[in-house]
Amino acid sequence: MSPPAASQRYASPSQPSGKSEVTDLKSQLRQLAGSRAPGVDDSKRDLFKKVISYMTIGIDVSSVFGEMVMCSATSDIVLKKMCYLYVGNYAKGNPDLSLLTINFLQRDCNDQDPMIRGLALRSLCSLRVPNLVEYLVGPLGSGVKDNNSYVRTIAVTGVLKLYHISASTCTDADFPATLKSLMLHDSDAQVVANCLSALQEIWSLEASHSEEACREKESLLSKPVIYYFLNRIKEFSEWAQCLILELAVKYVPSDSNDIFDIMNLLEDRLQHANGAVVLATVKVFLQLTLSMTDVHQQVYERIKSPLLTLVSSGSPEQSYAILSHLHLLVVRAPFIFASDYKHFYCQYNEPSYVKKLKLEMLTAVANESNTYEIVTELCEYAANVDITIARESIRAVGKIALQQYDVNAIVDRLLQFLEMEKDYVTAETLVLVKDLLRKYPQWSHDCISVVGGISSKNIQEPKAKSALIWMLGEYAQDMSDAPYILENLIENGEEEHSAEVRLHLLTAAMKCFFKRPPETQKALGIALAAGIADFHQDVHDRALFYYRVLQYDVHVAERVVSPPKQAVSVFADTQSSEIKDRIFDEFNSLSVIYQKPSYMFTDKEHRGPFEFSDEVGNIPITPEASSDIVPAQQFEANDKDLLLSTDEKDDNKGVSNNGSAYMAPSYDNSNISSQMQELAISGPATSATTPQSSFDFDDLFGLGLSAAPAPTPSPPLLKLNPRAALDPGAFQQKWRQLPISLTQECSVNPQGIAALTVPQSLIKHMQSHSIHCIASGGQSPNFKFFFFAQKESEPSSNYLTECVINSSSAKAQIKVKADEQSTSQAFANVFETALSKFGMP
Repeated sequence: MSPPAASQRYASPSQPSGKSEVTDLKSQLRQLAGSRAPGVDDSKRDLFKKVISYMTIGIDVSSVFGEMVMCSATSDIVLKKMCYLYVGNYAKGNPDLSLLTINFLQRDCNDQDPMIRGLALRSLCSLRVPNLVEYLVGPLGSGVKDNNSYVRTIAVTGVLKLYHISASTCTDADFPATLKSLMLHDSDAQVVANCLSALQEIWSLEASHSEEACREKESLLSKPVIYYFLNRIKEFSEWAQCLILELAVKYVPSDSNDIFDIMNLLEDRLQHANGAVVLATVKVFLQLTLSMTDVHQQVYERIKSPLLTLVSSGSPEQSYAILSHLHLLVVRAPFIFASDYKHFYCQYNEPSYVKKLKLEMLTAVANESNTYEIVTELCEYAANVDITIARESIRAVGKIALQQYDVNAIVDRLLQFLEMEKDYVTAETLVLVKDLLRKYPQWSHDCISVVGGISSKNIQEPKAKSALIWMLGEYAQDMSDAPYILENLIENGEEEHSAEVRLHLLTAAMKCFFKRPPETQKALGIALAAGIADFHQDVHDRALFYYRVLQYDVHVAERVVSPPKQAVSVFADTQSSEIKDRIFDEFNSLSVIYQKPSYMFTDKEHRGPFEFSDEVGNIPITPEASSDIVPAQQFEANDKDLLLSTDEKDDNKGVSNNGSAYMAPSYDNSNISSQMQELAISGPATSATTPQSSFDFDDLFGLGLSAAPAPTPSPPLLKLNPRAALDPGAFQQKWRQLPISLTQECSVNPQGIAALTVPQSLIKHMQSHSIHCIASGGQSPNFKFFFFAQKESEPSSNYLTECVINSSSAKAQIKVKADEQSTSQAFANVFETALSKFGMP
């Protein structure tokens, strides 16, 4: 039995069922349409309210269009407004019904009440039906000449709407010239502001193909026009003032007197209660005086007080916006704001985003005269219940120390943080101590004496653990327990999931070996063996490099790994001066809030790498008819998608596999010994003059190699079904249901990266290896593919793979889901082998 029609379905008790109610409304409206009885307007109001409420909840009431138009013949403004709302809603989707409204709207445009004339004109222009353009010209022409300013304001906006409906009709009627005359001579400030806004938009669009429009657009920046607006600026609304100030920023003054005249005219705008007006005025002052160094500095002094007042008097959102602009100014001229550092102290009731920005401000304004007070205040925040703020405050203390302000006292404060016995405080402090030692190696004795007492078991964060390991390797000669702490970390290395920590362990073990060989010999051997067996590409490569350079010459290895180091004088800035200047040029815009130029978040090609959703179900997949290629559906990445950073990717990886092109067997002494033996024999450092060096070298690290054992035979490759088929819907369902079997990372050869400019080539290549693509998408430098494959012997055993390739790093992230998880690793081997051959002849 088929479901009942929409009109026959039962409605919920709280909503009208639709058809019967609308029919009743229609009959009642028809009865009231021509009635002039007392109280008829009140009855119409009740019916109009019902119509609007039905329309709001989604019931189609277009059938009463004619009755609504007939009932609009009234002088009641409330009825007029509801009628115009109804007409505007249905006229857009029903152009034929719009014809019924033209007569009564044109009639209302000539009404004696200016409010009705304005409302009718606004509704007429809001129809936006191209076929009715000819009916707009007359009312608009009358509207811009109307005696009432409200009607003129509506008419000016209507001209802009007409331009977007039909640009030729607007220009043929000479409306731009009419608006220009109105802008320069009208007595009402709102009319003038609307004219300016409309003309800027019209002439900007026309300038691409009209020289006259270019000249008219440039005329807005002439001295008479600019001064005309600035002399009247107090009459305008806050929005209009911002519009005029944005225009004034583009004005090029003729001389210094011109600059001072403009600043004198705008002096009182700095005291305005609206933050947008103040920021727009500040931008005018800053831009006008860029070429006048002394005056520019005086401008900083002048604008400082109004901005600081706005920070403390507005809402948290306004405070953040003003602080973001202040931060930009502080970075450019920190000495001017140095004496006002107390304005940037955090209040207990401020949101965390405001506190974080204030901490950056305190770091920026710190100098020799105020460092002690600022650091004292920041140290109080280290015990804040908000862990994020506590971390940021510790980082701020470290940044101030790196600026060479009162280093002695700051180092003592940082070392006191290590005694607080809070994990996150200890973690942040260790990272900062490492940076301080890189810049001030003379403080190594004091720092190492405190750091040596920290148990590595209490440190879980990868960055903090890496910092501790770096200090253990760099200052092994000063820390009596350094070799033994490293040995303990290395022996428990299989429990460490972060590749960053494993890389630091390798380097620290090498450095410690050069300084204290007997105590570190065994630990280094274990570290190298585990590193070569590591699934992570970088860890594997570094361990292999260390092993071979030690084979070649220990002294050369020491010069490479642990050379004499000079103190770091300046740490790299995260933003170039060019970027900062670009942001300054875009003052009073979102660029300051985001701390990046507008093109970085408006132009799609500059938005950075994309991250793709873990769920393929979020991607619409539709099969395409193709005889030789399995369906592949392109998709657009979401603007919010951002690839995880290296550290985040490492932290998110499980214990199982970290991804590598080297698929070594699981960690055990026999297999590692076999690999080390093979490397020793085939390594480039082995020469004819030292035939036994590899065995002696392996024995040095306690690996117990007396003879080269036979290599373990590799398991047979998994055979895949070349004619595998899987419905996109089934793929989506399986992808949601199956857990991730393994996650790996592998390299893509340069030829493959070059061929990836045509993603379809990778799809064809993988299909030739019986691995089929069901969805693909993304854009350079990030491409994403979803593949599937089936075992040749068991067609019901599916392998689903997500492959994200970054062409910049030449790396591929692979996630595998399988019906038979025990064979996931075998399939991953097949997949990586096929991927490694992509682009090869």
